[in-house]
Order: sequence, then C-alpha cells, then structure tokens
Amino acid sequence: MNDAASQNSNQTALYSWHQQQGARMVDFAGWQMPIQYSSIVDEHQATRQSVTIFDVSHMGRLRFNGDGAGALLDRLLTRSVLDMQVGQVRYSLMCNHEGGILDDVLVYHLETPSGTRYFLLVVNASNREKIVQWIEAQWPDQAAVELCDRTLETSMLAIQGPNAIATVEPLVSINVSEMKYFRTKVTNQMNKPCIVSRTGYTGEDGVELIIRQDQTEHVLQNILAAGRQFNISPAGLGARDTLRLESAMPLYGHELSEEINPLEAGLAFAVSWQDQAGNERDFIGRDALAEIKDSGLQRQRVGLKMDGRRPARDGYTVLADGESVGIVTSGTFSPTLQKPIAMAYVSAELAEPGKQVDVDVRGTLIPATICPLPFYKRTS
Repeated sequence: MNDAASQNSNQTALYSWHQQQGARMVDFAGWQMPIQYSSIVDEHQATRQSVTIFDVSHMGRLRFNGDGAGALLDRLLTRSVLDMQVGQVRYSLMCNHEGGILDDVLVYHLETPSGTRYFLLVVNASNREKIVQWIEAQWPDQAAVELCDRTLETSMLAIQGPNAIATVEPLVSINVSEMKYFRTKVTNQMNKPCIVSRTGYTGEDGVELIIRQDQTEHVLQNILAAGRQFNISPAGLGARDTLRLESAMPLYGHELSEEINPLEAGLAFAVSWQDQAGNERDFIGRDALAEIKDSGLQRQRVGLKMDGRRPARDGYTVLADGESVGIVTSGTFSPTLQKPIAMAYVSAELAEPGKQVDVDVRGTLIPATICPLPFYKRTS
C-alpha cells in the first residue's frame, strides 16, 4: 500500500510494533492490519499446536449504559439478551426487517468493580459505522440508554491455542482456567484494567483481552514474556482466516450478508424465538424469519472437500450434473487437513453430506464432496 492510502487508514496501537516484526501490512476494513509475519501456514500451525497472539483491535467495541440497555439490545438482536447473567457472552446476529444479516456480534454483560452493570457489543470492523447508524435509527424515544463507541479508546488482543490459558493466567487477577467458554469478567492485568473473555475466532481454546489503548504495548510485552516458554509468536489475519474456515466460523461479507438469513446460514441456534420464561420475543426481523422458517429453506451453507490440491475461492460456481446449484463463499488449502476445503451455499435438496458436486475453478471442473461442518474440531 502506498503512503497516501496508509495515512487514510486507522492504525492500531501496535502498528509500529507490527512493522518492527516485519509484518506485511494491508488495509482491512479501513485499518492497517498485519496479514502475516512469517508464513500463514506457520502461524496457523503455531495456533493449533501451541499459542499465538493476534491484534484484533480493528473490531468495533460499543458500550451500552443505562437501565434500558438490555431491552434495547433484546429488540435489536436475534438472541435473547434480557436473561443474560453478568459475566456471560453470547454470539448473536443483528438483522434487518427482512431477516437479512446486518452483522454477527458478540454481546457481553459486564459489571465494573464498583458494581455498575453494562453491555458491550463487539461488531465487525467493516460494519461498525453501519451498525451504529442502524442502532440510532431504531432508538426508542426517551430510551434510558447511553451508547459509547469505545473502539478508538481501547485495544483488543486474542491469545489463542492449547497454551493460551497457561500464558494469560499468571498475568490477570482471576483464575482463567476456571472460566467457562463464553464467559467474561472485568479484572486487572498486572494492575492495569482489562476485560477478559474466554472467546476466539480460531476453533482453539483461548482468551480475548480488551484493554486501554495507551496500555496496549505494555500488556503485549507482558503476554510475550509469559508465553516465551511456549514459543509464543504473533499471527496475522491470514492465519485467522484459515483457522476460522477450518472451524466453519462464518465471515461477514462471505458467509453472511444482508442477502443471507440466519437459518440458511446454519445459525438457527443464534435465533431465540422465546425468552427464558417461554414468552414470544419481538426482535427486528422476527416476522420475516418466521415466514422463511415456515416456507422452508431454498439454500443452505455446507462444507466442501475438494479433490486434488487446487482450492476454490469466493465466488466460484458449484455445479451438479452440469447445472449451477450454488456458490462458494470461502475456500483455502487446509493446513490441518492437507486438502482444499470450502464453504458454499447450495440448493437445499443437495445439502446432504456425501453428495457429489463440481466446482468451477477457473474453467476446470474439480470434483467435491459435500460434508458436515466444521471441518476441524479440537479434541480437548
């Protein structure tokens, strides 16, 4: 990227550090981000086998204060929010009135050391401004809610891999190993305030830390020192993409968009039709999704295992008996499985494991087998 383009992008607090490590930097969703430091395959394998650290500060972080915050988010999100316990994290979707996906998000229910409760929404970098505008457009009159965009004031680091917990636990004031998955807590990292959550986007165990922007490099150095015994190394967005693809985690702009609904995306678990008391929930997009559910799905997200070694890419056509039946949304050569894998949307009648299809890879039809998702699931 040229200097002029770089100056128009946001930079995380670790921008200079990434450059010092020799990272290849690119513009991603308006941010200068590291794609890789060594090789994508090496960083992928290091995450699967030991521990790596990702700078994910480009992700949007929106804080909701006030007595009406839970009710507002319960209306905006497909997943129930009002029954969330303090310390809980939930994966959810934000849909438009037609049931199309505006974004997939993580919603945190947190409490400060002084006892103030609030919600935090982590959104995709490319959607942050769109989501803020959407929320403001749905804002009820006189809502007892304050929305604070904390993205530029904070940083977010993901420590992922089998040795992630052992790396982070000595540095924070809580027992991370006893935290359940999708749990979070406001705590301290070496006397510096931070939010710890047992979450990630790699399919491995790990944590994500949200910290003050001006403390980022200090926290980073603490993590690198603690992880030295495990040969901790940085990993970029390239490895993050291959890791999430093996784990069948959807990526906005590929498996998710405003033209795709949660049901065909295989995310029905993230749609709460009723609250904990059994009452029908009224969230934006509910009526449209109920109609889709009743009428049946036209297409579904599936996995593809390709013959040979040539990977499919986003936009490649899936065919059956010479007829187009779907489209690839993400594809790569899997470092773990040592074969090409892809996710695609295909006609619902073909969305059965074992079905044989072809993928048009630059004019060559490559045989592929529809398979269950995920491709990879860690054993412990």
